[in-house]
Amino acid sequence: MAAPEPLHNASAAPADDAVVDVRDVHYAVAQRPVFRGLSLRVRRGRITAIMGPSGTGKTTLLRLITAQIAPDRGQVLVWGRDLAQLGSSEVFALRKRMGMLFQNGALLTDLDVFENVAFPLREHTDLPEPLIRELVLTKLHAVGLRGAARLMPSELSGGMARRVALARAIVMDPEILIYDEPFAGLDPISMGMIMRLIRDLNEGLGITSIVVSHDVHELAELAHDSYLLSEGRVVAAGTPRELREDPSDVVRQFMNGLPDGPVPFHYPAPDYYAQLLGETP
Repeated sequence: MAAPEPLHNASAAPADDAVVDVRDVHYAVAQRPVFRGLSLRVRRGRITAIMGPSGTGKTTLLRLITAQIAPDRGQVLVWGRDLAQLGSSEVFALRKRMGMLFQNGALLTDLDVFENVAFPLREHTDLPEPLIRELVLTKLHAVGLRGAARLMPSELSGGMARRVALARAIVMDPEILIYDEPFAGLDPISMGMIMRLIRDLNEGLGITSIVVSHDVHELAELAHDSYLLSEGRVVAAGTPRELREDPSDVVRQFMNGLPDGPVPFHYPAPDYYAQLLGETP
């Protein structure tokens, strides 16, 4: 497989190439800053990886991109439109152009595989039943699970459940497909299947993919463009290979899985012994 095209300067992509454009975003929760001037760009038809230590706001970024929350300052543009300026009906229409693969799959446990995949079609369209059947079976075939159409979620392995969730995410033919930790908890075979599906969907259907993950090795094989988040902003951008060569301590710590470095293991706390002795709460 050919290596992804290197990204020498993520900020240099032309404006009309940007499907998602995050501009100087500031966002805080309960006065605790999550983003302090975050800027990044997701380019059309490419696989963009969002990486970073736990607690750096990767899931919060996905919520901003899908207009579940709004930034305190800055802009989030999707297809050139500032999400903060859209009404609820416009946001709803925009979300229908996106697909989401949740970390845990989020299958509906009382529906079989076929009905899980059919659910978005039944909720958002008036398509006739024969066409729904054709679309569902086509998407299940694409993920290798057409024969599992009448199984219940409780009968699926973890990898199978993730593939069913992926079939559901693409059943509406989205233009943007978002993957939230798609490799978490998968065995090597299932992980290889999901990686191949992400690549095939991106290349075969021209989908723009956003992948949030901690799995540096897998992203090195998949991503065209990568961003590493830390302390509320992008600290490095490029291919995973370029990030590995970055001299920054925080980048080196994350890319090499080092226990010691700028990113602490302990959440901020009072002095350990003083707290044990009851001198602090």
